[in-house]
Amino acid sequence: MPKLLLIDDNEMNLDMLSRRLQMRGYQIVLATNGVQGIGVANRERPDLILMDMSMPHLNGWDATKQLREAPLTKAIPIVAVTSHAMKQEQERALNAGCSAFVSKPVDFERLETVIQQLLRRGSP
Repeated sequence: MPKLLLIDDNEMNLDMLSRRLQMRGYQIVLATNGVQGIGVANRERPDLILMDMSMPHLNGWDATKQLREAPLTKAIPIVAVTSHAMKQEQERALNAGCSAFVSKPVDFERLETVIQQLLRRGSP
């Protein structure tokens, strides 16, 4: 069962995504900001990270950069999940080290397709 780390400061987003992903057979771990997310990623070593980009304390762009620089987390695929749907925001997320980009509101079928593709590929 693949382990996914959801990092998002919105509890409703965390609840909705975690329940739907658990129903699809994923093990879910949660973090509510970038700082906490980095700690959870290092401790739990998830197979994939879903990263909100706009969060307090440490935003998703900076958290992604830090995860990419760390030996334990540099190879974990990271999906940017954000309401910033503009083309330049997608490029910014990919330049920060995200493996893929999904805009909010989340199209769950598209998200699951992206997750499955990245898990099969296995690296950023």
